[in-house]
Amino acid sequence: MSRSRLLIKLLIAAVVLAIGAVFWLRRSDTSEGPDPAAEGEATASPVNELAWLAGCWKHEEPGFRRDEQWMRPGGGTMIGMSRSVAEDRTVEHEYLRIEMREGRLAYVASPSGQGEAAFVSIEITDRTAVFEAPEHDFPQRIAYERMSPRSVLAWIEGDVDGVSRVVEFPMTATSCP
Repeated sequence: MSRSRLLIKLLIAAVVLAIGAVFWLRRSDTSEGPDPAAEGEATASPVNELAWLAGCWKHEEPGFRRDEQWMRPGGGTMIGMSRSVAEDRTVEHEYLRIEMREGRLAYVASPSGQGEAAFVSIEITDRTAVFEAPEHDFPQRIAYERMSPRSVLAWIEGDVDGVSRVVEFPMTATSCP
């Protein structure tokens, strides 16, 4: 075999290897990380505005502890739950959802085995969420404010027998079980 034919074959082999390497690298780039197209629905969901609430939170005072846990947004909802413990006994629990209802975010609570109550958003910002159900007994409003990445102030408010009442729950981030 002549030297020029050998060089041509080596050149062709090098080109084929280079093309193969380019395709392999492109395949590797697209297989890493999430697919933005597949997440299109999730990123467009208004529920994502409350992603800062995801995680585990605790409120403690002498003889009382409230734990609240929120899953990150997914499928157009956030799912949460809470438990209040006084003197080593569970005194209240709630199953929670944040979802879209009639074009607005709604906070849906099912407290301690009771029927669910829906509170519609009246204010949503990058650090505050306020939900309201004027027809509900107490509370009529439920709110969360992000104070820092590891601190949230939750509160409930409304009228009880014509008297305005506010109950605050300053919460700090805690490890999830």
